[in-house]
Amino acid sequence: MSSGILFDFNGVIVDDESQHCDSLIATLSGYGYTLDRDTYYREYLGFDDRECFRFTFERMGRPADEATLQEAVARKHAEYDRSIRADMRLVPGVADFIENAALEGFQLAIVSGALRSEIDLVLKLAGLRPHFAEIIAAEDVAACKPDPQGYVRARERLELPSKRCVVIEDSIPGLNAARAAGLRCAMLSTSYSGDAVRDADLVWQDFLGHEAAELPWAHV
Repeated sequence: MSSGILFDFNGVIVDDESQHCDSLIATLSGYGYTLDRDTYYREYLGFDDRECFRFTFERMGRPADEATLQEAVARKHAEYDRSIRADMRLVPGVADFIENAALEGFQLAIVSGALRSEIDLVLKLAGLRPHFAEIIAAEDVAACKPDPQGYVRARERLELPSKRCVVIEDSIPGLNAARAAGLRCAMLSTSYSGDAVRDADLVWQDFLGHEAAELPWAHV
């Protein structure tokens, strides 16, 4: 039986957390709300776009109906699209890691709170889309991480037992989602310090010099 690697996206495949942060800051300023970078990394990291706006509008005492949330998400997506097309950076070593893992027979999936259009754009620009059997995006789940449903759904679609899958994450909500799904989790210290992610099964700074066999596989 093959094994599966379930990748988070932002901060794991594409190094774009700062661009998401800047896009959210710019969008919220249009609604009269000032968000600083420290608060984003402390309170917003791991939220999908919809939850970012719902969370903020509730703080503002502003209506967070579906139409308003969809409009805000669309505005933020336009900011992000311009930014990523101008300057896209992958996490160091990730392209080789993905390509080698696929060649070695691992089944690969993405589980992310990002919009599918954003995931597709980055994978197309990076030439990585053919390597992924499944993509679970923000539109595919009813709740964002730390809810485990995205990871559960990806594992089920790959038709693999939990002991044959490993998650690669960079956020605490993502780590908690993996745990709740009964999955082992390797963390990248791209968004937090190594101390903050010490509860992970494995911590890497990035993918340089690493291969899939090093991930914290269960002994089966």
